[in-house]
Amino acid sequence: MPTEDVRLTVTRIYEDISGQSLEKGDVLINTLHAIQDHYGNFIPIEAAEVLKELTGTPLSRIYEVLTFYTMFSTHKRGKYVVRVCKSLPCHVTGGQAVIDSLKNTLEIGFGETTEDGLFTLEETSCLGLCGVSPVMMINDEAYGNLTPRRVSEIIREIVSRERSE
Repeated sequence: MPTEDVRLTVTRIYEDISGQSLEKGDVLINTLHAIQDHYGNFIPIEAAEVLKELTGTPLSRIYEVLTFYTMFSTHKRGKYVVRVCKSLPCHVTGGQAVIDSLKNTLEIGFGETTEDGLFTLEETSCLGLCGVSPVMMINDEAYGNLTPRRVSEIIREIVSRERSE
């Protein structure tokens, strides 16, 4: 990634976000979300360095935010990030079978991306949807009351949609 392209992109995103009347912490988080959306589910290290220059925020603080929130990533991920809940409510309602089905259907483990770059599988703690457990999120869409069969159907639907586009 050319540094000048990153600088221009991050500057534009930061100016758009900071132009909204937000608190300082909100500007940083919203800017990071927008940068991640722009680059396709990850934030390049160069973008964090440009953001440091623009905001005067220490790089250590930016990395603190990037590493604290599991929704952010500094490494490339698939077009679809599959986050599966590993909390107790999901576990006792069949969560392990759902996890096994995801791993088998995608043919990857946690922290890995499919060969076609379509899916990255991540584990997470509570997604706040315990009433419909077990649950997973694919990008920003939540799926509840999962079964191994339903998980496979959801993944197949996404793959089919991607192939037809």
